[in-house]
Amino acid sequence: MPRPIQATIHTAAVQHNLARARRAAVDANVWAVVKANAYGHGIERVFDALRAADGFALLDLSEAERIRQLGWRGPVLLLEGVFEPRDLETCSRLNLWHAVHCDQQIDWLAAHKTQAPHRVFLKMNSGMNRLGFTPERYRAAWARLNALTQVDEIGFITHFSDADGPRGIDHQLQVFLETTQDLPGERTVSNSAAMLLRGREDDVRCDWVRAGIVLYGSSPDYPQRTIADWELEPTMTLSGRLIGVQHLQKGDTVGYGSTYTAQAPMTIGVVTCGYADGYPRHCGTGTPVLVDGVRTQLVGRVSMDMLTVDLTHVPGAVMGSEVTLWGKASNGAVLPVDEVAQAAGTVGYELMCALAARVPVVVD
Repeated sequence: MPRPIQATIHTAAVQHNLARARRAAVDANVWAVVKANAYGHGIERVFDALRAADGFALLDLSEAERIRQLGWRGPVLLLEGVFEPRDLETCSRLNLWHAVHCDQQIDWLAAHKTQAPHRVFLKMNSGMNRLGFTPERYRAAWARLNALTQVDEIGFITHFSDADGPRGIDHQLQVFLETTQDLPGERTVSNSAAMLLRGREDDVRCDWVRAGIVLYGSSPDYPQRTIADWELEPTMTLSGRLIGVQHLQKGDTVGYGSTYTAQAPMTIGVVTCGYADGYPRHCGTGTPVLVDGVRTQLVGRVSMDMLTVDLTHVPGAVMGSEVTLWGKASNGAVLPVDEVAQAAGTVGYELMCALAARVPVVVD
């Protein structure tokens, strides 16, 4: 039989989370963000569940091609725009909208020969300091774009650096609104965190919201709020099985580096999952795990193909027992990916995106 590990994609949960995003954004159009192969879920696997979105936002032309091949005829937005002049030909062929964040992209558009003008979103660097024109240069960039016959409608986009934190969004939102207040065109500012926290405010909601991690069952402001607080459902389950049971005496150690020492006689289980499957190596003793739907903890160091868990409080566990590394157990118990990510010192996004290619994926 194949090695007993798999990831399960819960498409009903994806649909539920999209509906939740719509409720948060009231009447705004919703971009379903499917970059990074739909945050590790697989674009083809979640496409049908996301058909109710108003558009898809992503990074790669290859991903845009896949969306079109699946039959989507609505808006598709390239969040980082094009990377070289010939990409504009693909944008014309696939009817892609694209961000413009630098002078070079405007130069490429000016030299581009096309019969169909492009729909673009002009990116403002309102404080994130990654991509975009500073507020001082923004209107000049708009004027250049507006003068091009190669450009049709111009929208306006920025990205918040602290929507999920105490600093918040007001400092960036104010400069964006002041700079664009009398310019015609659609606006999009909200990521998942801003949408959930402030989506009922007109200036935050704007014309479009960008639903990213909210679609995939992770809380954008964990641990302040959990997915249960936001009424979200887990969309990916990573599960394995017990393939070994060891009975330890006081003083016995576990795994590479002997990082865990038994303080009393105990039973541990060996699980078919390791860092080669995408489970973080730096998850240490105490990281939550479900065995047969019962919460327990990881002990010792995660190795390439295996990890070990405490079975002290799961006396019924045997060879073949189900182990839920994150997601939903067969009995309905939920282990949010955010909890595992916190133990690894990262975010749920990374864990889902890092799912290894060797892990079989099934769609629920």
